[in-house]
Amino acid sequence: MNTPATNTPAMNASGTCTAARVPALAESAVITVSGLHKHFTSPTGDVLPVLQDIDLTLHEGEIVALLGKSGSGKSTLLRHIAGLLAPSAGTVRYRGAPVEGPNPGTAMLFQSFALMPWLTVQQNVELGLQARGVPAAERRSRALAAIDMVGLDGFENAYPKELSGGMRQRVGFARALVVEPDVLLMDEPFSALDVLTAQTLRGELLDLLTRRDSPTRTALLVTHSIEEAVQLADRILILGTDPGTLSIELRVDLPRPRNRRTRGFEALIEDAYECLTGERAELPAALGGHDPLRAAAPLPHADVEQLTGLLEELDGRGGAVELPVLADALSYAVDDLMPLVEAAKMLAYARVRAGELRLTTTGSGFASADILTRKHLFAAAVLANVPLIATVRTLLTASDGGRLRESHVTDRLRATCSESTARQQLTIAITWGRYAELFEYDARDGVLTLPCEDHGAGDER
Repeated sequence: MNTPATNTPAMNASGTCTAARVPALAESAVITVSGLHKHFTSPTGDVLPVLQDIDLTLHEGEIVALLGKSGSGKSTLLRHIAGLLAPSAGTVRYRGAPVEGPNPGTAMLFQSFALMPWLTVQQNVELGLQARGVPAAERRSRALAAIDMVGLDGFENAYPKELSGGMRQRVGFARALVVEPDVLLMDEPFSALDVLTAQTLRGELLDLLTRRDSPTRTALLVTHSIEEAVQLADRILILGTDPGTLSIELRVDLPRPRNRRTRGFEALIEDAYECLTGERAELPAALGGHDPLRAAAPLPHADVEQLTGLLEELDGRGGAVELPVLADALSYAVDDLMPLVEAAKMLAYARVRAGELRLTTTGSGFASADILTRKHLFAAAVLANVPLIATVRTLLTASDGGRLRESHVTDRLRATCSESTARQQLTIAITWGRYAELFEYDARDGVLTLPCEDHGAGDER
């Protein structure tokens, strides 16, 4: 996907977000990613797909934000553009030339600051220049200019341990910008900072990138914060999961500086939330076969108690609330809220429409029920809507002894996913199933059993 034809996300007939497209302006392209695939191989030989068919163009002078859930491959994509990882298929190009090693036109800014604690601020800033063979005198003058540019003049000889978190990240800015890269790659650079410091640094970084005389005016930002993406970016790209695919693009045509009071700001946040929580695509029939375990949609990593709290909060607000408002009320980031929203949708407790989470009748009944009634309602919901748990319960009931080895389930799940994913899915299913009192689990022996009152006698599968 490249640049869009309109300034708002298109909606298809099913109500899900799509990206409009127009031909890229090749003459302004700095980074071009074409047909990029990436997979890793597990110790057991399983192929683990991470990124699939990624097409992306970064143009001169634009700031692009990359949003996605945990595990979607955001950081992996960033490292391919930096030339730190080689694609399994496809190409990354910098100004038309294939990237076959560290990309000379990029510099990276990390979440963890990544400073050398035994080096001073000036020495840390000089590292990239030293690696490029820049003479000592020029290194010193360029480093001091960069340090002054980020507001750390007077701290040249300080060590990282003497600096606050915000000051350390300023050192990271200086170290990245001193090499005058065409593209600044940022991997959640503000997530380790307190709210006020992060807000200040976002504004300062934006000033540096948008100066007409700045050698670095193009940036790709990986973030989990929708508000941060809308505040900084010209375009927002949303990366799907399992494996990571780029299918959604939002244009941000708002004047800078931006904040929640800027006209259109809240609407864009709602658009992004709606796209992130869009209905899950159906699995190809070829993957499903006749085994409900293989056809089942992946279970979200959602804790039952947190899900209950979400539904209670929604019920207390009249049964419907916009997702950004709910996230603010719960102080949740996207990565924390989205699995709970997906679980609520999967269990038919809630629906998402136009960026608003709305309780269903079933969800309202669950939220207002007492503890014991909730368990019965939850059991009914998972049996009706979660094939993995329903199938485990059926297998247990059909077995003579009411016993089932967990390996029997993971072996069947591995037909469509890696071993680690199969184990993760079974772990979630066990947690939900135990809460619903549909089965019990012996971790020592790796055996699932029916609750005591449902036990029969006989053999274990």
